[in-house]
Amino acid sequence: MELNSKIYVAGHRGMVGSAIIRNLKSKGFENIITKTSKELDLRNQAAVNIFFTEEKPDYVFLAAAKVGGIQANNTFRADFLYDNLMIQANIIHAAATEKVIKLMFLGSSCIYPKMAPQPLKEEYLLTGSLEQTNEPYAIAKIAGIKLCEYYRSQYGCNFISVMPTNLYGIGDNYDLNNSHVLPALIRKMHEAKINNADEVVVWGTGTPKREFLYADDLAEACTYLMDNYNEKELINIGTGEDLSIKELAMLVKDIIDFKGPLVFDETKPDGTPRKLMDVSKVHSRGWKHNIELKQGIQLAYQDFLQNQAIK
Repeated sequence: MELNSKIYVAGHRGMVGSAIIRNLKSKGFENIITKTSKELDLRNQAAVNIFFTEEKPDYVFLAAAKVGGIQANNTFRADFLYDNLMIQANIIHAAATEKVIKLMFLGSSCIYPKMAPQPLKEEYLLTGSLEQTNEPYAIAKIAGIKLCEYYRSQYGCNFISVMPTNLYGIGDNYDLNNSHVLPALIRKMHEAKINNADEVVVWGTGTPKREFLYADDLAEACTYLMDNYNEKELINIGTGEDLSIKELAMLVKDIIDFKGPLVFDETKPDGTPRKLMDVSKVHSRGWKHNIELKQGIQLAYQDFLQNQAIK
């Protein structure tokens, strides 16, 4: 990318999209296009086509998606599949039609089979059944990966797909009805602390293991790979390190300084037993994460206190 390249970041108000914009601006990129969902409904093919025809971006970061945790994924299954299919198909097709120089599609680690060997290698895609609770989201993301692959093979488009692990950071979603596990724990611990609650209830058994990547590290990886990765195969982005949900909850408890006990509600779903990314491929291309989990949670909690917390 040249500093004057026209760059469209789809999903710029989300945690990932906003991190990508921060990263681009820190590197001197100023010609960045954004549209809110009210200004441009990405599910509307005609509107997306007009936008691409008028704006003609050089590069596209496709970070727009309908996202949520286990409860949201499991409840709004049709919405998660339909909205994500439409968003990505419209953008990828329009990018091909308007001959953008390069597009990056951001997927998710949930694309891999529920019982895939650990750590998750890129070649494990489509080798087994998906986790049931977030299957619609995973199917949509797999479709996006394949769409990029097929536009590349049929039309010669330089479209690449990156698969981030679980993300957290500045601008995360702390709504307990549809947030992911880490922001949910931050909010629960904080509110328990200020309300002098006796305990904090954590969903599931606490035994599943998860990997977490700070969103600004992902953004650094995205801008790096936009300049340095041009292959049809997807590429994982993560830390290559994981911990149990119980260990995570204890870490958040310590950072927030909640004094009470944790209670694990085993009637709630655990999700996939483990989701650890094999990141040897991205490491071999010259990128590695910078922010370790404890520091990242401290930064996320500071952002929560400044922008999200009920004072």
